[in-house]
Amino acid sequence: MILYHGSRQIVEYPEIRKARFHKDFYFGFYCTRYKEQARRWASRYGENGYVNMYEYIPDEKLSYLVFDKMTEEWLDFVVACRSGKSHKYDIVEGPMADDTIYNFIQNFIDGKISRAAFWELAKFKYPTNQISFHTVSALDTLKYVGSEVVYGNKK
Repeated sequence: MILYHGSRQIVEYPEIRKARFHKDFYFGFYCTRYKEQARRWASRYGENGYVNMYEYIPDEKLSYLVFDKMTEEWLDFVVACRSGKSHKYDIVEGPMADDTIYNFIQNFIDGKISRAAFWELAKFKYPTNQISFHTVSALDTLKYVGSEVVYGNKK
């Protein structure tokens, strides 16, 4: 299976970087099954970027957590990770809390909207996918196969 990672640079050797802000599934290297989504990631700042492609070979020795869709369990997991709580999984896959969904999650965390209101707002979003790799063993399941440039629209 081919996975995609959108970036401002070619990423031949994926790595896990701690960032200023916590991600949906905590710190990790994020890919997607959807090439178009990776294209959006690569050009999100209006500049040129790259869609990096990796052959992904699952390893049954690793611990996986998969969310097929946005569920109560997914919401609680994302809230915990975005609040800085780590987890025990090597690889996590599920829907992405894009900017709009993230705002809904933040409003839920801050008590500005209820859980029911979150679900009402979130149900109209298009499908997304992210697979996050959280350990060196998880990164070893990826083999770089190439990249292609994505042209931004910044003038």
